[in-house]
Amino acid sequence: LAAASCATAGLRALAADPDTWRALCLAEWPSLAAQHWLLSAVPPRRLFADASPFPCPDAGEPGAGGLPARLVSAVDVYYRGEPVLYRVVETPASSPWFLSSPFRVEAVDCKKPAPVAAAFSPAEFELSWVVVDPARGRAVNVSSRRAVALGRHWYTGEMLVRFAVVLGGCNFETTVACSEEAGHVSEVSLAVENADGAAVSGEGALRLLAAAMEGRRRGGEREREEAKARYEVFVKSKKGRKESKARREVLVDLCCSAASAVAVLAFFATVVLR
Repeated sequence: LAAASCATAGLRALAADPDTWRALCLAEWPSLAAQHWLLSAVPPRRLFADASPFPCPDAGEPGAGGLPARLVSAVDVYYRGEPVLYRVVETPASSPWFLSSPFRVEAVDCKKPAPVAAAFSPAEFELSWVVVDPARGRAVNVSSRRAVALGRHWYTGEMLVRFAVVLGGCNFETTVACSEEAGHVSEVSLAVENADGAAVSGEGALRLLAAAMEGRRRGGEREREEAKARYEVFVKSKKGRKESKARREVLVDLCCSAASAVAVLAFFATVVLR
């Protein structure tokens, strides 16, 4: 619309109409309908421009504005293009406990599973997770939209559908746990891990989010495939780092064992030669 507004006065008026952008936002993210104040905190045109495209993966340092004191997550799950589940989660983000603890936000708790359909294919789920900083009026979408990986929970047997974007060398991963037989979703949660697979703290995640909100965006259908490719590279690199670390630990153990054996032999040799 912004590009087409240069063509005619009618299109220009349409592109400048806040109600047009509000309607686009509500159509794209049904979760916003339950929290109308979000579209007042963030102008609809700005929200659409921030959250519709993908964030640039090379997130830098946040600007002079500092870190968000509160986050609002607008979470929408779609099945075959139709919304089947949506939540809005508010997260206070200024307490010392939050800043030092591993970053994690839950939209659906396993104690309160959400029904979605009588029968579904988890591979056809799509997800949008828009993180909003209402104080600064900025947002970023930290979901790959399409699933990047599928698996099963080792204990419950539930299907785990993973959505992810890589920002600043860290992986923002949303896990959707669902039961095909029961027709419900038992978990929708967002967590962040670094290149070594360790959980990122709340403060670290806030820095990445603030930088992504202020950074450049990438659009186009191709970006969905590139998001999956970046996730696969991240997972492969993480696995390689773990294997390299394990080899180093084995080598250190062998050296320590050898040194201990030499010390013991030297002790016995000293005793025998006396």
